[in-house]
Amino acid sequence: MTQALRIGIAGLGTVGAGVVKILAARGSFLSAASGREIKLVAVTARDRTKDRGIDLTGVRWEDDPMALASAADIDLVIELIGGSEGVARSLVEAALKAGKHVATANKALIAHHGTALARLAEASNVALNYEAAVAGGIPVVKAMREALAGNEIRSVHGILNGTCNYILTEMETTGRDFADVLKDAQALGYAEADPTFDVGGIDAAHKLAILASLAFGTEIDFANVHVEGIEKISATDIAFAAEFGFKVKLLAIAEKGDGGIVQCVHPALVPLGTPLAAVSGVYNAVAIDGDRVGHLVLEGRGAGEGPTASAVISDLVDIARGTIVPPFIVPAAQLKPPAKPLMDTHKSAFYLRLRAMDRAGSMAAITRALAEASISIERIVQRGGKGDDSGRLPVVFITHETDEATMARARALLAQHEDVAGTPLVVRIEDSELR
Repeated sequence: MTQALRIGIAGLGTVGAGVVKILAARGSFLSAASGREIKLVAVTARDRTKDRGIDLTGVRWEDDPMALASAADIDLVIELIGGSEGVARSLVEAALKAGKHVATANKALIAHHGTALARLAEASNVALNYEAAVAGGIPVVKAMREALAGNEIRSVHGILNGTCNYILTEMETTGRDFADVLKDAQALGYAEADPTFDVGGIDAAHKLAILASLAFGTEIDFANVHVEGIEKISATDIAFAAEFGFKVKLLAIAEKGDGGIVQCVHPALVPLGTPLAAVSGVYNAVAIDGDRVGHLVLEGRGAGEGPTASAVISDLVDIARGTIVPPFIVPAAQLKPPAKPLMDTHKSAFYLRLRAMDRAGSMAAITRALAEASISIERIVQRGGKGDDSGRLPVVFITHETDEATMARARALLAQHEDVAGTPLVVRIEDSELR
């Protein structure tokens, strides 16, 4: 190929500015590596006057992002606006229909509309690349789309949100509670002013839905991802976990089962000494189990200017080289319908923390209620000392393996028990060699 790859960028926030910086610093190398010139032609963002620390001399400014989709001198639109609807969706759809390649870091857009967008890309014979949408600088999409194509993927386990991992790591290191550490994370820029998407698990769920489609050859099924956040995890829980030989992590899990798949994001107790337990701070990691390669763990920075911009550039180079593959490995028409969700039948051991009345017979009544709910107890820890204002003390149970539906019923029964205050906290124990 001798014609230049002409690029338009929509969105000049942290990642967009990072892409411009890499193009300026390594443009000659990238052109040589791609076999063709790579040229930034146009950009668009909300505020034209903002100082972003980048040089846009000779680059056209478009006030309307949609102009990138119709411009005759643009071959590749890089969408970095964000959001599953609105301008981001309209721009990507218009660009694909116009026969332009698209690279995006927009996990929400891909999680909600990826299958439909893949059909548009394939109909126009253009690329829809989204390496930057999952796990920042970790090349997990490329690994699954290309390097692991010879494997049947059995499961994917990931730490996919750096904000949550930072908060849990700080809680573990300092002994402070969630709300206190969250304030620090916001002050440091690791958490948004409204952190709901991060700490509530939604951001990780978007990424998991994408990985599950790649792993199992199904249409994206974000609606059936079971999502729980870390808001209810306390310093007490993290201390108990350490005593039992675990760390608390927000895990994103996709597993193939009989007749369906499990897709879930939730806090979990992960055994010390395993790869995912060792991932700290803002780092991400993805553990993949393939029938040929066995257990594979990829770890790195999951967000930020450098890692995410690096992933965008990776997609750009593939497109410049003429590498166009179906966005989800196989053509969209051959993706299987969403598999039956199996969350209710998923089995694990559980960590169960509740506040019990400090009086004779209370513990016996609670354990009897658990037995009647078909929950088998492996270990009980009750701390002495002064209870809370209602005279209740924290009690922790470690259960033997049971299924989600049984645990949910037991939790509901305990929430109504006269010796228990409030709704008990339930955290799954993900205990295997993979994690």
